[in-house]
Amino acid sequence: MVGPVLLFALGLLLLIKGGDWFVEGASGIAHRFGVPELLIGATVVSIGTTLPEVMVSTTSALAGHGEMAYGNAVGSIICNTALIAAITVAVRPSKVERRSFLTPVVFFFVAAAVYVYVAYSTGEFTRLVGLELLGIFLVYMVVLVRQALRAPKVFEREETPEGPLWKCLLGLVAGAAFIAVGADLLVDNGTVIAQALGVPESVIALTFVALGTSLPELVTAVTSLVKGHGALSLGNVIGANLFNLVLVSGLSVTLAPFSIPAEKTIAGYNASLVVDMPLMLAVMAFLTLPALVRGRLSRWQGVTLLVIYGAFCVFQFFL
Repeated sequence: MVGPVLLFALGLLLLIKGGDWFVEGASGIAHRFGVPELLIGATVVSIGTTLPEVMVSTTSALAGHGEMAYGNAVGSIICNTALIAAITVAVRPSKVERRSFLTPVVFFFVAAAVYVYVAYSTGEFTRLVGLELLGIFLVYMVVLVRQALRAPKVFEREETPEGPLWKCLLGLVAGAAFIAVGADLLVDNGTVIAQALGVPESVIALTFVALGTSLPELVTAVTSLVKGHGALSLGNVIGANLFNLVLVSGLSVTLAPFSIPAEKTIAGYNASLVVDMPLMLAVMAFLTLPALVRGRLSRWQGVTLLVIYGAFCVFQFFL
């Protein structure tokens, strides 16, 4: 058991470092070729922070572990919202720019409506569903880029040295390689650990794997808090949650369709349908709707979300 646990931890470290190198390399290349900073943030960096989830879910789906792919996507959304964003809100509540959050919030709930409808009506995510989710992703990116071009002064370019082109290319390639290897280690050893403990794969994915692949967002949240930019963390979480639905789930389902896991039940009902997906929607609504209505978040919301996440973890492992 020690070996798989160490390899699981190594996989997490490779995912985190690989994602960091990939984003730095891609951003450096984009800067050198004159791509606007706003477009870099809206595309390269946003997708780059979701690469760990993309690789873990697609690797799991292709390996026949649909439970891991599903659990990682849904679990990451719950973790991002009820743990990472909750820490930000609980420690430093901040005002929210409604306009900047409206688009990703609307797209998230549109994608969630498609995801939930399929889950409850058929219980099977087919290749067509995956293509629909990827279609939503493409539309969102087009809308985001168009908004970015209309407001080129929203984001200012940071005064950071990019380094030589070869260094950026090396970071891009090395980052992608680290992410790929890390995803393999995470999935393979996560499965071994789950089997050894008698815990369903979906539970491991909803908790440990989801938390591990969400570490880039956690780092962003802590950094934002230290620098006094709580709203930046909130925006990153909302964007990452949307990408988890439309990019992570869309790509994994398109490559290898799978069914909703039914390993864990509550009173004879599938726990995924009774707990996981309703909670995913509930925590996102609890986080975003007050921000859109009142233009700010309160400390009690963050504390409440942290309590909810703690209860969710207890439920997964002890009930």
